[in-house]
Amino acid sequence: MRSLILKNMRCGLLPALALCILASQASAGAVEVVDADRQVIARVEAQSWCIVWNHSVAGFEVQDCYVLRDGLMVLDRSHQPDFAAGLGHIPGRGVQRSDGAGGYWIDGIDEVVPGNCYRLRVGSARVDHRIVAVDIDISLTELAAGKSVAIRASDPESRGIREC
Repeated sequence: MRSLILKNMRCGLLPALALCILASQASAGAVEVVDADRQVIARVEAQSWCIVWNHSVAGFEVQDCYVLRDGLMVLDRSHQPDFAAGLGHIPGRGVQRSDGAGGYWIDGIDEVVPGNCYRLRVGSARVDHRIVAVDIDISLTELAAGKSVAIRASDPESRGIREC
């Protein structure tokens, strides 16, 4: 798995190659974060990853986990420690199960992300939006707090990275 984090002046951070990890020679998919100027500000090569953040009201960590399946970005599962505002299981959309610690996983959501891309307004330090994949944890908040970004994905056999 290779990971590349780019920080640029548009985000108020010094340009830097912050991390490069080689963990596998296998051909992997990738998830990229693109700013309003269409600059890639973060990239992780992985077949699965989670967008993780702290709930803006309750403050606990929430995870939405994605996979690349047959060239498509798919919301696979979600972890929610509570039924706080905006959270919860929708019958027919995955299977809810206990996490053993008072929260729950929603497994098997299997929801394809149209065009392999979606928009995210990155939260403040309190919310701390991040991309997490295996041993990688990139703070999107450090790179683009308060800004709209595109989260987009592809793999070598995909239908390509789309604009959104």
